[in-house]
Amino acid sequence: MTTTPRILTIMGSGETSPTMVKVHRENAAAFGRSFNCVILDTPYGFQSNADYITARAVEYFKISLNIDAELASFKSALVEPLERDRFFYKLDRADYIFAGPGSPTYALRQWKNTPVPKVLTKKLSKGPAVIVFSSAAALTLGSHTIPVYETYKVGEEPTWVDGLDILGPFGINGAIIPHFNNSEGKNHDTRYCYLGKERLHLLESKLESGSAIYGIDEHTALTIDFSAESVRVSGIGTVTVRSEDRQAILKSGTELPLAHFRDVRHLFEKDSSTHPRVKNSDTPIHPVSDSTVGQSSLGKLVDALKLGFDQSISERNVDSAIRAILTLHSEIDRRGSDPEQRDEITFANIALHSMIVDMGEFARGGAREPKEIFGPYLDLILTLRLEARSERRWDQADRIRNALSGLGIEVRDIPGGSEWFSIGNPRATY
Repeated sequence: MTTTPRILTIMGSGETSPTMVKVHRENAAAFGRSFNCVILDTPYGFQSNADYITARAVEYFKISLNIDAELASFKSALVEPLERDRFFYKLDRADYIFAGPGSPTYALRQWKNTPVPKVLTKKLSKGPAVIVFSSAAALTLGSHTIPVYETYKVGEEPTWVDGLDILGPFGINGAIIPHFNNSEGKNHDTRYCYLGKERLHLLESKLESGSAIYGIDEHTALTIDFSAESVRVSGIGTVTVRSEDRQAILKSGTELPLAHFRDVRHLFEKDSSTHPRVKNSDTPIHPVSDSTVGQSSLGKLVDALKLGFDQSISERNVDSAIRAILTLHSEIDRRGSDPEQRDEITFANIALHSMIVDMGEFARGGAREPKEIFGPYLDLILTLRLEARSERRWDQADRIRNALSGLGIEVRDIPGGSEWFSIGNPRATY
């Protein structure tokens, strides 16, 4: 890549699931060199299992992405000065910055009145940097933030709180809402990051003119490339842009000029061919009663997880394959009591069972590459055969080759030595 990467990726959820592996890999490839990757624990720093969440994220980056990520810990603004300085040292030298689940308002309380917003803005302005914020962390990026826990769990009146406004200096004004198509409520409306339709409309009415809501579905990513002046939607869902009683729904695979996010009126032009659908915002985007939406969402997730599982098996990546199985199991369990998704859940269970059987067959054959196990022995055997050929002991050389053939290993003589192949699986040259 000839330009300096300045990339912000905002994920609706699934930040450490197989569905987002491709997005992370594409971001990492933007560097074209080694880079420093850090994980921020602030959004979930108040949780008793914070260290476990960090360990799982580090494991994901190592196993699924082959990236050595380190923790940049700032669980609370009340940490000792030395710990604070260590955090900002790591943040300042980081190239790839990742933050995810937790509480957006907790993260805001810790990060505000610190250099965090300025550091992140500077990195995106000058680069090189890739910043990936998902779920709770994603909510902090805009000028406005939803107090999710306070509204959904505590019962406070829906209101906006000030966000970090990382996007403001780049001309993108409004609020980021992840989990936009959430359906965990089953018998009540949890779309729009647990707000539901009525609360969403109430908060929209409080936005100043010119501001927008950028809703990102679960297991979906919005990537803003400030160097290329472009935006891209990836994953299994959609990105919804809402402003002043209008909305545009951007499907996965959509690519747009960044100018369309700076002035969202471009998205609402009736003759525009850059987006698939524009509606009046009074129309529900992901209606609870429309079972086809949920089915489509789960079906896409199953397909993505199955694809990731198959790739992990082909790469003999056991941990990544197991992660795909567990992710699908969790999604089935989460949606299990929804009668409107009964058929989709049935097919998802079939896929899950297929993956488990596949895993068993994989284990039967062995997860390690055969070359790692018996390669050294074949080295020795082929060396002895080469000596026999050099000494014109042709019968002995042929007996060795025929014996290996009976074991399913084909030996071919080539100039300067021999090469061997396992059935359907070419190996090395000697």
